[in-house]
Amino acid sequence: MNERIQQLAEQAEEETYVEYAKKETGYSFQQLFLNKFAELIVRKCATIADQAEPYKTNDLILKHFGVEE
Repeated sequence: MNERIQQLAEQAEEETYVEYAKKETGYSFQQLFLNKFAELIVRKCATIADQAEPYKTNDLILKHFGVEE
């Protein structure tokens, strides 16, 4: 797995354990993890987009996550 994606997955897992321990959500651990993981990816993409020139945003996001076109 790509190192940056692995880092986000690990962060999502840590944050999910904290949220799951509260047991107030009614969601399974897997549902919470997937939601948190997706949220972290979207937030990272938004951060990259804020720093990019409009025509280069997609290239920077793909490069950041090591995804080839």
